[in-house]
Amino acid sequence: GTRRTLDYWDRLFLKAEDLLGDAGKPREREKMLEDLCRVIMGRDSRILELAAKHFSLEDFLALKDRQVGTGYIGGKAVGMLLARKILSNTGDAGPRDILEPHDSFFISSDVFYSYIVHNGWWKLFMEHKTPEHYFSAAAKLHELMLWGTFPEEVYENFQQIVDYFGQSPYIVRSSSLLEDAFGNAFAGKYESFFCVNQGPPSQRFAGFIDAVRKVYASTMDEDALAYRLQRGLDTQDEQMALLVQRVSGSYHGDYFFPDVAGVGLSYNTFVWKNDIDPKGGMLRLVMGLGTRAVNRVEGDYPSIIALDAPMARPHHGLEDARRYSQHDVDVLDINGNEIRTVPLTRLIAEKTRVPLEILAERDTDTEKELEAMGKSGAEIWILTFKRLFSETPFAAVMKNMLTTIEKHYDYPVDIEFTANLTPEGDFHVNLLQCRPQQTRRRETGVVLPAQISDEKTLFRSVGHFLGGNVLRPVKRVISIDPEQYSSLTLTRKYDIARLVGRLNRQIVRDATPALLMGPGRWGTSTPALGIPVRFSEINNIAVLVEIAHMRDDLVPELSFGTHFFQDLVETDIFYAALFPDKAGVFINDAFLTSKKNILETLLPEEARYTDVVRVFDAAADLTVAADILSQRVVCFEGHGQSP
Repeated sequence: GTRRTLDYWDRLFLKAEDLLGDAGKPREREKMLEDLCRVIMGRDSRILELAAKHFSLEDFLALKDRQVGTGYIGGKAVGMLLARKILSNTGDAGPRDILEPHDSFFISSDVFYSYIVHNGWWKLFMEHKTPEHYFSAAAKLHELMLWGTFPEEVYENFQQIVDYFGQSPYIVRSSSLLEDAFGNAFAGKYESFFCVNQGPPSQRFAGFIDAVRKVYASTMDEDALAYRLQRGLDTQDEQMALLVQRVSGSYHGDYFFPDVAGVGLSYNTFVWKNDIDPKGGMLRLVMGLGTRAVNRVEGDYPSIIALDAPMARPHHGLEDARRYSQHDVDVLDINGNEIRTVPLTRLIAEKTRVPLEILAERDTDTEKELEAMGKSGAEIWILTFKRLFSETPFAAVMKNMLTTIEKHYDYPVDIEFTANLTPEGDFHVNLLQCRPQQTRRRETGVVLPAQISDEKTLFRSVGHFLGGNVLRPVKRVISIDPEQYSSLTLTRKYDIARLVGRLNRQIVRDATPALLMGPGRWGTSTPALGIPVRFSEINNIAVLVEIAHMRDDLVPELSFGTHFFQDLVETDIFYAALFPDKAGVFINDAFLTSKKNILETLLPEEARYTDVVRVFDAAADLTVAADILSQRVVCFEGHGQSP
């Protein structure tokens, strides 16, 4: 069958080339454009419509030169190319001059199927498509896919890609058919791998093959499978294409990284002051590789920037700026041939050429304190990006980019990008990814009841919530006692996470909307900082609450723009962080303890944890109400109202 598809494929492109030289056939050219969109760009009708509008025959012929195999290039690749075309086609020259070229290769979806067939796994793959073997066959495939071999011609094509990049770092990214489409972002569900790409040619080639296999295997990952199942996509054809991109950045001593990287959202769901316009958009910005912007990182904080008020910050004063800033930088270590996390202080001490003056502010107070202690000499900087926003047009350019793409998509968008600066403060932006932003928003305000007595209130707070204006009923409450949880051994903390997963599986979302509250961060990988659940263990919850438990430094991290945040928004989970020692925050422990704990009824085998995990079903109606304008959120017995 391969020969026949190649014939069709080659004939199609030969015809496209002929048409390119023949201006006299506008209808045929238009038809050819539609055909090419259909066989390369995927099945999402809204994306196809946009592609047909913005791509030319020249674009497709240039794309074919960078394509391995036949078939679709996948959602991530399409989104990246489409956003770039929108920006370069719009009359406004702003973003055009600032965009860095992408320099990418596209490994088409058919290569994924040929990998499965070539290794004799097709029967197992079809078994995985059945409801009874959906997870079990996938687990076997996941193991096998890490070790398979490729057809000879595929190896030859792969070799050309590796030769092309020489010893420049690149990244192998997932770009599946269902990814980055309208309605399903698959944020962080599939893997991407950085290849630092150092060493002899054979080692660099082996590194590439290894990265391809790992991304393929991630299609069989449990979280990805649960995500597909929850969205009714489990029977749909999911093939993995790959996007291989040169890493944007420069050499800084022995390290390679971009000056800044981040996530941009054209609609800002995190409005922490009432004069910020959600339509202004927001950035989640870090120095170095963007990994720290898309993942929740323990104890480290990216900068959250509202693009219509780029100098405003969600925290106050220098003390907060020190604490809630980025202290570590993800870099590619050229000597070690690996991705590494390096403290900012070390980057500064090693005199790596970083435009600190534009990205950070000197912390002279701390320098003086250290000097008084006899530890002088070290320069201390806080990453605030102050001059990047006050002295360069960076905010305006990013806002313009997001607005332009959103206008053409006719839908909010979410991008990943890097930016590299010159010492003078000029910059180039590399647009790595673009997808429809999954937002659920209720434009109308919520009227909170004027007086709710403390005994009828489970909690109330000001600010620190996500999910906009909401009014939602709660039928079940699951709460993890911070004191009790803190005193557990490491193994038992993992037990609690699995227990939460089992409670989560019993919840039917519309019938029993549930509120889950606990100390520190949900989904952390460090049990000392919160509860190490996987997202698939909390995906049926309606309201998620994180409580700061200062004694153990279990502090919530408002994870706007991360994959975890994407999951919350997409699954329509309302999120609130409670800081008990802050003014306006109230948590009613007596309310929790007065209710009958039904943990033992639901999970008899977990009876030993009844002092750690409390579960009760609300006799009277419980409501969670939040209003963006007044920044208030409250959970109480009774009903709220819309104006």
